[in-house]
Amino acid sequence: MRISDVLSHEPRVKPHRRTLPLRVGTRGSPLALAQTRAFQAQLSRFCPVLDAMNVFEEHIITTTGDRVQDKRLAEIGGKGLFSKEIHEALADGRIDFAVHSLKDLETELPPGIVLACTLKREDARDVLILGDGLDRPDPLDPYASLPAGAIIGSASVRRQAQLLHARPDLTVRMIRGNVQTRLNRVKAGEFDGSLLAFAGLRRLGLAHEAAVVIAPEIMVPAAGQGIVGVTVRADDVELCELLSAIEDPDARAVSLAERGLLAALDGSCRTPIGGYARICNGELHLTGLVAREDGSFLLRAESRGNPRDAEALGRSLGDELRGQSPADIFLD
Repeated sequence: MRISDVLSHEPRVKPHRRTLPLRVGTRGSPLALAQTRAFQAQLSRFCPVLDAMNVFEEHIITTTGDRVQDKRLAEIGGKGLFSKEIHEALADGRIDFAVHSLKDLETELPPGIVLACTLKREDARDVLILGDGLDRPDPLDPYASLPAGAIIGSASVRRQAQLLHARPDLTVRMIRGNVQTRLNRVKAGEFDGSLLAFAGLRRLGLAHEAAVVIAPEIMVPAAGQGIVGVTVRADDVELCELLSAIEDPDARAVSLAERGLLAALDGSCRTPIGGYARICNGELHLTGLVAREDGSFLLRAESRGNPRDAEALGRSLGDELRGQSPADIFLD
């Protein structure tokens, strides 16, 4: 059966020629699968006949970032570690589209692949996870309950830099693995605490594990954090049209601003960079951050403008941050 036969029953979608099933590429972590199934559910709500006919077929793809768990991302190649193999499957025609955490998706996609859809943003903030025996902190001073010299598990140089800038007495050690693995290692006493994305906890039903949600004014989130993005082949006009119908316009605008910021900075995985945009009263507010991994240098800057100019605003703020930062910040 062709998808055009199915979509012809949906007046909002122009039919095209395509065979079923729709093959969805995803990583195999619980969070990746939860995001993929939430995306399928949203697409089915828009086009119920897809769900009724059970046309989705999941393809779990193991990426380099999934295979190598004992090293920092910068040590095993940096950008694209959670998407390279997925992009290859997409380009080869083994899958029709792929679902990503947008913060893991490189700003420059391979030729022939486009970001066709961004879904409504979950809470973009970071959270602090604490081990047993530590007091629940005040949101206005989230690190106060951490004792001097506490060991915090994190693989993110962005989080590490901001934490050490505020509390240089702390020790940050690498922790990798999925959300539950990280939570379990803190509970086992390997670390006094850890930092995670609130969006991931919420999507897994684990929001209660957060000791405190950290305001973006205290810890600037990663560009794209909390947003799910869907990539397709650029010449797949049919899926591009279908996905455009469920895209969230605010998510599109803020992701363009944040990814524009990243593109202008073009830092390596060793460069702590934060980017957080939101739309307030019709105006786009963007915060950017650049820092040193050890927290000894940290620079924030802000910009505001029309959401229609989101990408240009992001690039302009990125250029400003780069111009005001020491040259060594951006060395690979």
